[in-house]
Order: sequence, then structure tokens, then C-alpha cells
Amino acid sequence: MDKVVPTAAEAVADVPDGVTIAVGGFGLVGVPEILINALLEQGATSLETVSNNCGTDGFGLGVLLEHGRIRRTISSYVGSNKEFARQYLGGELEVELTPQGTLAERMRAGGAGIPAFFTPAGVGTQVADGGLPLRYDGSGGIAVASPPKETREFDGVTYVMERGIVADYALVHAWKGDRHGNLVYRASTQNFNPAAATSGRITIAQVEHLVEPGELDPAEIHTPGIHVQRVVHVGPVTVGIENRTVRA
Repeated sequence: MDKVVPTAAEAVADVPDGVTIAVGGFGLVGVPEILINALLEQGATSLETVSNNCGTDGFGLGVLLEHGRIRRTISSYVGSNKEFARQYLGGELEVELTPQGTLAERMRAGGAGIPAFFTPAGVGTQVADGGLPLRYDGSGGIAVASPPKETREFDGVTYVMERGIVADYALVHAWKGDRHGNLVYRASTQNFNPAAATSGRITIAQVEHLVEPGELDPAEIHTPGIHVQRVVHVGPVTVGIENRTVRA
């Protein structure tokens, strides 16, 4: 029952090449950066990542990206990363753009054992009709485009079918966690971390505060330990400022 692993390096040591990894975080908040940096040092490559964004330049998934470790990503927001734009437009990176709420639900559905669901988001656009550039050819043309998705009408409204996501691994950041893997997220770190945690077959959590079993109020636990296989105590983490704005 004790799922604590001494170091982040040990926690990600068995991650092989080519796997799909769901990653929590929203902007710079709640990003499992210590686990990501350990994965960079470990050397796994040709990864497919599932995350709200693919990090920023020099932070989060951005460090894996700049070292060429990511071959494909499923994301909803891809701004604030010049290297991402370069690789995508240059044909080095495959990108599946997904509406933000749809992405969160695809991860949640996968974790709940739901293979697919219908949503109105994206109906009447290339999200449903196909044609979104998954990969460019490096010369401005589209090498691979998204296929059309199944649509169906319910009560006079058209919906598009989206597939649930089950990842091989998941990396998440929590404010508190116990040795059984029960996790508590703080404030906006609840964005995507809970969904990522449940969608991974093997979920690895970095926690700022490690407590003993029984110390967490059961009513305040966001991710039950049944979804978590490994816990790494990393201590307090400082959140950076993505866009610093000051008065002239």
C-alpha cells in the first residue's frame, strides 16, 4: 500500500519510448515539472503527450519538446511556445487540436471506462468535418489532415462523437498526498490534473506535502489512491508568471 518512491528519477525509470503520457497542468500552474525533467534525463523519446498545452519555452513539456522527445501531442492551447510553432509548421511534430472542454472530458471518459461520447463542441467546423492539419510537410502544405468524425442527432441537435483517452502513463502534480496515493489539489491545479490522473494506466504523482494515511479528510480527496501507482515527495513548488505585466 505504500506507493512512495524515493526520487523522481526512480518513478519514471521504466517509461519506454513511444508511449502516450497524459500530463496535468494549466498554463504554468499544476505542472509536474520535476517528473518531466526526470523524464528528460531518463531519455524516453518518440512520446505522444496529452495535455492542455505543450509547455512553454524552457518549462514543463517544453523541455521535452526542445530536445525532440515528443512526436505527437493532443492539446487545446498551443500558444506561448515558439519551438512548438517551429516544429509544427516545419513538419517535425504532429498535433491534434481539441476543444478544451472536449479534451478534459476525453481524459475523464477514458479514466471512467467510457470509450466515446457525443458533444456539440466542434459541430460544423473542421473538428467534426475533418481537414485540420495534423502534420505539415515543412513547405506550407498539409501532409496529414484529420479525418471526419461521426455525427448524430439527438432531440434535433447535432453532436460529434469524441473518443475517450486512455494513456499508458500519467504525470500529475498535487498539493498534498498520502502514502496510499490519495491526492488533494490546490485551487486551479484542479484543472486537468484529476482527469489526467484517472486516464493513465500507470499514474505518477509529485506531491508538495506528503502525509500519513488517515491525515487527509476523505471528503477533501480529489483523486482516490486507487488511480495512483507512484508518489514522489518534491516539497513546495514555486509557480512562475507566464505573462508579466507592469505599469510603465
